[in-house]
Amino acid sequence: MSTLGVLGHLSKLETQARKRKEAPPQQSGLEELKATVEALVIQRDQLKAEIKANESVQKLRSEDPDQSTGGGEELGEGADGSDGSVNSQLLQLMARHAQLTDLLHAHHLIGGYDIIKTCQGNGLCVSLATSYEGVYLERYSLEIDVAPKLRITRHDVPTFVPLARLAEQGGALQTNLRGFLGSLSRHLNGYAGRKQQLKLVKEQHKSVEVMESNAPCSILILLMTVPQVKDIAVLCKLDYTDHTHCLPEEVTIQSEDKDLLETTQWKNNCTLLKETPLHKALATLIQSGDIK
Repeated sequence: MSTLGVLGHLSKLETQARKRKEAPPQQSGLEELKATVEALVIQRDQLKAEIKANESVQKLRSEDPDQSTGGGEELGEGADGSDGSVNSQLLQLMARHAQLTDLLHAHHLIGGYDIIKTCQGNGLCVSLATSYEGVYLERYSLEIDVAPKLRITRHDVPTFVPLARLAEQGGALQTNLRGFLGSLSRHLNGYAGRKQQLKLVKEQHKSVEVMESNAPCSILILLMTVPQVKDIAVLCKLDYTDHTHCLPEEVTIQSEDKDLLETTQWKNNCTLLKETPLHKALATLIQSGDIK
């Protein structure tokens, strides 16, 4: 298994990308595509090797739990790997596990997708992962024919994601496959993040009623209660105009008590809702007693 760290791994990918940019201008679009696919396949294989290391760690822990939590002296004797003990292997694999975590994070940062050749190299299957706050969520797939030109034949991307527009914008699908997939990944992760926040709101804040939400989770309307001498209902609308983001660009508050909405506290609350993930912002409002 490779011992490259995250920075070394990213540097390697950057060097590969630079070499492709410096290639002679007569290089065909198909050759550039093949180079991109090969680089991503190498990246995928390396991550699969790291995953096997993680599985080995879990196996060793389950087979020998006493030794894996043994005293410091015994662990020290096997730390250099010279005796081939279970403890020595466990320490080495735990270090590899830490590197795996960093590599997976880096993989997500640089795109978070896998490409597999199909149809004897005449097609591609692209799988894009989504995540939010370290939790991996849905995966989406595209099947792409490469001849006579790149063409998406099948996919399970939600209909509200502007897949056709992203593919046609500046000829991205034909001339910049990595850029197209990166843009698509940002849209999918934005949706996944908003959807996950809505799920957490429903699970964690039963007193907040979700009055309305659309399929992309780009419009949310919440009914909140402000504890006063007489409870006051507040209607909150969150508008996520940039569908690649998980935070709203606009927050609108409505209530029968007009004076309440003009207070400094509720103006600050609107700012909180714009700058903080929804489930966390509501937890802050409940803790401060602004809503119940």
